[in-house]
Amino acid sequence: MSGTTPRTGTDATTADVVCLGESMVTFLPSRPGRLADVPSFARGIGGAESNVACALAAAGHRSAWVSRVGADGFGDHLVEAIGAYGVDTSAVRRDPHRPTGIYFRTATDRATDVHEVAYYRAGSAASAMSPSTVPADGLPAGRILHLSGITAALSADCLALLHELTAPRQGRPLISFDVNFRPGLWRGESPAVLLDLARRADVVFVGEDEAESAWGVTGAAAIREALPEPGVVVVKRGADGVTVFSHEPGLRPGPRTGGPEATPPVREGAGRGEAPHSGPDTVTHVPALRVDVVAPVGAGDAFAAGFLSATLRGLPVRDRARHGHLMAAAVLTVPGDLTEPPARDRADHLAALDDDAWGRLRLGPGWTGDDTEVRTT
Repeated sequence: MSGTTPRTGTDATTADVVCLGESMVTFLPSRPGRLADVPSFARGIGGAESNVACALAAAGHRSAWVSRVGADGFGDHLVEAIGAYGVDTSAVRRDPHRPTGIYFRTATDRATDVHEVAYYRAGSAASAMSPSTVPADGLPAGRILHLSGITAALSADCLALLHELTAPRQGRPLISFDVNFRPGLWRGESPAVLLDLARRADVVFVGEDEAESAWGVTGAAAIREALPEPGVVVVKRGADGVTVFSHEPGLRPGPRTGGPEATPPVREGAGRGEAPHSGPDTVTHVPALRVDVVAPVGAGDAFAAGFLSATLRGLPVRDRARHGHLMAAAVLTVPGDLTEPPARDRADHLAALDDDAWGRLRLGPGWTGDDTEVRTT
């Protein structure tokens, strides 16, 4: 990773972002086609929360990943590979009785009918996360705690852990929650619990399609009505970009002398168990970029990482969303879930473009390189 020198996460006691959730060893197909027809697979790493941690570390932030993995070779690989991005993995625990989860997937977009994913995660080490095995007071100190709805679907114990971590308490970090609704993980169970968890968060990422499938809620405005408490709700609208609803009376930028180690926004009266706000929202729509897609995977996690990175830096809402789009575009133009982000000054320059110039950007493979010209149309 040469865009920004990653930090090891061991040079300070407080992480910028702590990410908690299962990561699995991913087997990526050597060519398109049904799983039954793919002759070989390449090994990678996959996990929504660890993807965010890796992207933030690659962007120069201190990040930590919290999870459980098996005492096996796949667990070794996950800890080593994620740690190589500069992520602090010291809070990852090894389970001698349960295996590390793995999965195989096809090369197609998961939103299409032909996409296949074969999970081997039932009874995994991460599914044994609970309030007793991962106590809240034992987590690494962090300014932001990033969670996702995938963890809630793994087991009753994992759901109980998320309820504990999102409960109002003194000194609770800012909670970032990506709904990440995966229908295949909720067979026979109601995903309505994801709405409750999202309402207890401070920053929420949710797709319009997810909200409709999981909660029967249609449209950005209706999603905001269903989530009145969080200070920031990012509604992802696919090719139409994102709509961000925000009310942050206590928003302030962190110190600039520390670069990415800025204090995150401090807000009052939202997402931490208090009553919903009574003032009007600021509604910000940020169009998506035009991207020559190589592989349509990992973009949601990358968007969250870019948005949180800009949040840590105290940037305005529009620029947070643009940095999310840029980080997502970096991942969409490579085959895997993770890649080198654009250098910060390059991303800042693009995020600061006027609306017309932003709308004319077209990003393709290799665009993050310092010597690569960004196309416009």
